[in-house]
Amino acid sequence: MIFKEEFIELYKNYIKRQGSQELLNWLLNTDFFTAPASTKYHCACEGGLVQHSISVYKTLRERYFDAEVDSEESFAICGLLHDLCKTGFYKVSTRNVKNEVTGVWEKQPFYAIDDSFPYGHGEKSVFLIERFMRLKPAEAMAIRWHMGGFDNSAKGGDFSIGLAYEKYPLAVKLHISDIESSYLREKHTSAITSK
Repeated sequence: MIFKEEFIELYKNYIKRQGSQELLNWLLNTDFFTAPASTKYHCACEGGLVQHSISVYKTLRERYFDAEVDSEESFAICGLLHDLCKTGFYKVSTRNVKNEVTGVWEKQPFYAIDDSFPYGHGEKSVFLIERFMRLKPAEAMAIRWHMGGFDNSAKGGDFSIGLAYEKYPLAVKLHISDIESSYLREKHTSAITSK
């Protein structure tokens, strides 16, 4: 099964909230299923964003789901949609790279950031989701703070991240799952695959 099909199947199986179909319809008309997850780190390839989203969901579900206290829908929402902010965020550009064999400079494609809506990372994902579907407070906190200490606002001495993690265990679970998926489970590549 390709990543797009797997994502849609997981989404439809677990996310039933009012507005979820409208959100999925919107996603289908964006670059979500073809965009990379990063420019040069994890899943920096065509389709990397959907691949990463599935990986985070699976990590979150496998490692932290407790049927007595957790919601299948909340885990699917957080895992699959935490990086919605990367939709419409990247563009393919070119740069000159010296060919080590020939010594000739050649144009090479790479992913560049083209953020037309610079609203932040986690908060932008929350904003985009809530254009279609309401989030529970724990889901919004988890998605908002999934970057942990890598989030620029967490570096400014604000205690919000610590309070969010203390109050909403789902936020901690999503952050750890994102880190594990990005650094331990996913193939690190910066290749732009041809269509």
